[in-house]
Amino acid sequence: MASTYTFLFRGKSHSLSFSPDEPVDVLKAELERLTAVAPSMQKLLYKGKNVLLNTPPEAPITSLNIPSGSKIQLLGTTNSELNNIQAVEVERQRIERIKRERAAKGQTYKLRSTSAVTSSSWTYRFHQIIPLPHLPKPDEAMTVLQRLADDPAIQHIMQKHEFSVGVLTELAPHEHPGLLGLNVNAGQEIKLRIRTDRYDGFRLYSEVRKVLCHELSHNVWGDHDNGFKELNSKLNREVAEFERSRDIGKHSLSNYTGEAYEPPVEAERQARAEALGGANAQAADPNESPDNRRQRILDAVMSRMAQAQKKQSGPAA
Repeated sequence: MASTYTFLFRGKSHSLSFSPDEPVDVLKAELERLTAVAPSMQKLLYKGKNVLLNTPPEAPITSLNIPSGSKIQLLGTTNSELNNIQAVEVERQRIERIKRERAAKGQTYKLRSTSAVTSSSWTYRFHQIIPLPHLPKPDEAMTVLQRLADDPAIQHIMQKHEFSVGVLTELAPHEHPGLLGLNVNAGQEIKLRIRTDRYDGFRLYSEVRKVLCHELSHNVWGDHDNGFKELNSKLNREVAEFERSRDIGKHSLSNYTGEAYEPPVEAERQARAEALGGANAQAADPNESPDNRRQRILDAVMSRMAQAQKKQSGPAA
């Protein structure tokens, strides 16, 4: 007798039925067809746990021990999103190669572009900006996210503290009603609730930016301990100080006081655990240095990209 499951992905639901002897790789292939998330990038959350973890692809779907009729959350990066990340990395490498070639020839002048390009500005930034396409007016959401990424005060603290974020995206109001933001895997992805609860507009920019400072603090500190609170307060002060010194006599957000955003701790912890794959996710090492943490995130992103590329270029099953 066939079993039917409902898979939830970015606001959409997909109903699939499978016979008892069908293997997990058939399930993964169907999910890729529906969502464009490659099998190597898929996480299936059921009751807070990633049920695909350590499950062989040839194992029957029934081995997942999920009752027929259940709803399962799918997490993962789509193939197009991976391609965008690869394109950014290729462009960065191209510019670095040109700079090395010119340096070898004794040319010291800078490359010209539409904006100042330095090694640190390529490293300490938001490497990709993705609005949620299934929500209303994604073009306007993109404008808000881009404004945050281009905010001079935010760029200032990211350069100063060497913050690197893989993806800046949205947190849909209905996903985690108790949260205004979420940092996944110490900077792999930052999600911000930029929309109002009724999806009829966007939240106040200065308030969203406070949340962004909070989430950037999670690049260094996982828990809300004293170290986290000190850094969060420091980032908000530095944003306020930067604007005061930069915009004296100009119209700006100079009334920004540096007051920090504080979310419900338990709600944030639960949401982060779900994003990382539930109870089986590896906990962050509180003694890990910022350099090691950045390298770990970069290694993880590059590994995922390599796996996806290998999957796409390999022989058809």
